[in-house]
Amino acid sequence: MTETNAHPADPGSGQQPLEADRLRDILRAPGYLKILVFSALLGIPVSLAAFWFLVGLHEMEHLVWADLPHGLGWDTPPWWWPIPLLLVAGVVVGLVAAHLPGAGGHVPASGLHTDGTPPVTLPGILLAAVASLPLGAVLGPEAPLIALGCGLALLFRDLTRTPATPQTTVLLGAAGAAAAIAAIFGNPLIAAVLLIEVAGAGGPQLFAVMLPALLSSGIGALVFTGFGRWTGLETGSLSLKLPMPFPHLDAGDVLWTIPIALALAVLLHPVLAAARRIAAYVSAGVVSRTVLCAVAAAGCASLYALITGRTPADVALSGQTTLGLLAADPYAWSVGALVAVLICKGIAYTLCLGSLRGGPVFPALFLGAAAGALLAPLPGLGVVPAMAAGMAAATASTLRLPVSSVVLVVLLLGGSAMMPIAILAAVIAFVTTELLPDRPALPPASHAETTAAH
Repeated sequence: MTETNAHPADPGSGQQPLEADRLRDILRAPGYLKILVFSALLGIPVSLAAFWFLVGLHEMEHLVWADLPHGLGWDTPPWWWPIPLLLVAGVVVGLVAAHLPGAGGHVPASGLHTDGTPPVTLPGILLAAVASLPLGAVLGPEAPLIALGCGLALLFRDLTRTPATPQTTVLLGAAGAAAAIAAIFGNPLIAAVLLIEVAGAGGPQLFAVMLPALLSSGIGALVFTGFGRWTGLETGSLSLKLPMPFPHLDAGDVLWTIPIALALAVLLHPVLAAARRIAAYVSAGVVSRTVLCAVAAAGCASLYALITGRTPADVALSGQTTLGLLAADPYAWSVGALVAVLICKGIAYTLCLGSLRGGPVFPALFLGAAAGALLAPLPGLGVVPAMAAGMAAATASTLRLPVSSVVLVVLLLGGSAMMPIAILAAVIAFVTTELLPDRPALPPASHAETTAAH
């Protein structure tokens, strides 16, 4: 009796072996193994569909914002260019939201979702995305891609007559969404991390455990690399030596990261609250009010072009292309242009989040990068650390996905040198956002996209 109690690690005698047995039973279940095989096969058609969807969006955007203006004799689109484009986008999205199953997908102000997307809603979701994104909506393609992956996964499940159980709906939907998301970011790791956080696996306990670990690892990396550089001693490293000119982080970069993250969290919180109020406003008159919000967003882009003399595409569209231009040469932007793009794109982003269809990721990344470029001249702050901190803080406060935000920034920068700064900024922005007053909830009418298909 005494010997049995002295060995709690024996099978069946303690919590840990029970959990291990439970996981083993799940993996051995024939149904789960079939889902794994199906998921592997599913990645091929979903990735191909996501690839051609993104290619189509890119070609349409280039046609509308480059080829047509050049064909009409302009080097860049004129200041009024976004107005007719977003007018068309508003009309199409409003009609889709009012009349087609699924209402064109989730309202972007509600964040990213991995809920099962019934295949019948896919035509409306794709039509709303094609009308919104290339015509100037300040949104990214990630939300329609998640819906596309989920919808195709469930469609293939039905075609192969796989039992439609809650388990297959959740697992295959997540697999399809991950395959689609990996297509846009070019990295399966960010797809997995993003979906873990979006789906809320583990609930609040996941974040409660993850945040201290994330923050501790970031501070530890700062101390560890700092001591290595100061002493000149080496401990060995698993990291690859990449030929990229990342600056060394110093005390100024770390200290400035704290107020940058706090400021962006405080400033973006009312943006998201206003976007939800706009979604409530639009739900009371979908077609007319969607058009009104889309035209107002176009007005922001036109006003920016008139004020700065730059292209209205800086404000319109997701910001993915403009982000690359900003990162390549941040000194090409004057202080006035950076302030103007932050204000105008921030307002347009708010309007589009509450009315059109798309995802919130890329505009948040751009706004964070622009804020970093604006603040980079502060004493002791470098351009690259400032932009890394800005992007991490903006995405963490907007998406409320701190780990995904860090991985995204590291992926975009192409190296891990700025990871400690990104971690510090993401954790501070996320905690600050969570401690601020709650954002208003979306009205029931704005959730029509999740119920209209049923």
